[in-house]
Amino acid sequence: MQKNTSVIGHQKIQQKLRKRYRSERRFRRLGLIAVLTALSFLAILLLAIISKGYTAFQQSYIKLDVSLTHDILDVKNLATADYQGLIKASLRDMFPDVKSRRDKRQLYSLASTGAAYDLQNLVIKDPTRIGEKISIWIPAGSDVDMFMKGQIPRHVSENERRIKDKQIAWIDQLLKENRLEKRFNTVFFTAGDSRNPELAGIRGAVSGSLLTLLVTLCLSFPIGIATAVYLEEFAPKNRWTDLIEVNINNLAAVPSIVFGLLGLAVFINFFGLPRSVPLVGGLVLTLMTLPTIIISGRAALKAVPPSIREAALGIGASPLQTVIHHVLPLAMPGMLTGTIIGMAQALGETAPLLMIGMVAFIVDVPGGFTDPATVLPVQIFLWADSPERGFLERTSAAIMVLLLFLITMNAVAIFLRKRFERRW
Repeated sequence: MQKNTSVIGHQKIQQKLRKRYRSERRFRRLGLIAVLTALSFLAILLLAIISKGYTAFQQSYIKLDVSLTHDILDVKNLATADYQGLIKASLRDMFPDVKSRRDKRQLYSLASTGAAYDLQNLVIKDPTRIGEKISIWIPAGSDVDMFMKGQIPRHVSENERRIKDKQIAWIDQLLKENRLEKRFNTVFFTAGDSRNPELAGIRGAVSGSLLTLLVTLCLSFPIGIATAVYLEEFAPKNRWTDLIEVNINNLAAVPSIVFGLLGLAVFINFFGLPRSVPLVGGLVLTLMTLPTIIISGRAALKAVPPSIREAALGIGASPLQTVIHHVLPLAMPGMLTGTIIGMAQALGETAPLLMIGMVAFIVDVPGGFTDPATVLPVQIFLWADSPERGFLERTSAAIMVLLLFLITMNAVAIFLRKRFERRW
């Protein structure tokens, strides 16, 4: 009887074990499915962005033979000469059969309006070429560029596409004469914003982002580290410090647009700082990133074993010397990691910068912290809101550049953590 009871008990235990093992296997499978699903959606997102944006790294160019005539180009007034008229005259010479005003407008649209500035820079750089007939590659118009990249289909009704049949015939002639080709789009990386897609670039936005992040780093890193050291090493444990800690943790979860409203009310309306400048943007992002840096800094300080502090104090070091010479160097890798993550978060922020006016249309590249500027996420927002088809690919390309910066910053954070962290 006792033996049968023991066998039954053993069987029940085995059943419970098998049930628990089945539950664990189901949990592992669900976890694996969740990870694979997340990776699949991430891959779909990246493929969608890349498929729409990789064409922005190429730009169509047209080769024109331009006559730099003396009656149009006066050496004393090269900056105000009618370079656009020279471009139009060159196009008319290439297609002499174009007579009507409507056809001429369609013909002129083959070349970008920025072609005149390229010709102007060439003439001003070398005025001795006035009177000659030169060959110059100029950027094509946005519609021609989209047609060359396959974004505007050829085999659809003329009413359903922006480019007309006559323009397609002219494009085919230019291709046949090797006067139309695609090149690497250096303008995308060297120019500021523009109303014309083929002339728009990200240099101004990238410069504004770097200046804004520099202000953020110079302010948030020392303030955040000093606050973390004080709260963790020197602050007395009482209700006031508990209240401060709770508020810091709450600030880390505050929506970013609230910091934008705070910056608008304090830095612009109260202190009178100018709108849409990297200085104000850096101040706003400093307020936003401080909680992240403080929390990560305190976590890094807690990870240092108490024996380090006790040993330093035991040989006569003061509490300040113990922190500066022993605790802080060991906690610095974790602090740097948290700072870089905070900077990466600030790089991708848009809402707080919109509130302080960094949504303005800025063509020039900022040269200082008080020059009007925009940032890369805001530039993406502006391009995404544009109806021009050419801005769609530039939006995706700018997202690719932004993701590259974010991946690089996170990779640096991981490298620092792996390289300098110590396991106790």
